[in-house]
Amino acid sequence: MRTKSTDHPAAEKAIAKLIYPVGFYRTKAAVIVGICRELIDRFDGRVPDSIDELLTLKGVGRKTANLVVTQAFGKPGICVDTHVHRISNRWGLVRTRSPDETEAALRAVLPRRYWIEYNSLLVAFGQTICQPFSPWCSRCPVAHLCPRIGVTRSR
Repeated sequence: MRTKSTDHPAAEKAIAKLIYPVGFYRTKAAVIVGICRELIDRFDGRVPDSIDELLTLKGVGRKTANLVVTQAFGKPGICVDTHVHRISNRWGLVRTRSPDETEAALRAVLPRRYWIEYNSLLVAFGQTICQPFSPWCSRCPVAHLCPRIGVTRSR
C-alpha cells in the first residue's frame, strides 16, 4: 500500500523551502507532494498530456493544466491568469466574469497559433503597462486601439 502525502513531512518541508517566496508555500508544498503521489499511483509516474486528465489531479485547475500542456508538451492551450483575464476584457476581445469563461471565449476568437504565447505576452504586459489600477496608457503601444473597458483612471 502506498503512503499518503501527509506521510512525507520531509518532502513537504524541502519543497516548501524551495518555493518559499510563493504565497501559501506550505499548502502548495503539500499539494505538490499529493500530486506527485497521484502521478505515481495513477499514471505510472508520467505527467498526463491532456487537460482533461490533468484536471483529475487534486489541486490542478484549468490554468495549471493549460500551462502544463502548452509548456511541457507544446500542445495548444490558453493559460488564463489574472492578467490574461483582465486585459482580454479591457480590450473588449471577450466579455467574461471569470478566468474559466475567458479561456472558453478566447478559444472561440483567438487563432489557435497564438494560444500558447498569449499568456506570456499578456503577463509581462499586464505587470508593466496594463496594470489593474491606473494603467500606463500613455506608454502603451496599442493605446490607440484599446477601448479601455473598465478603466476609470490611467496614467
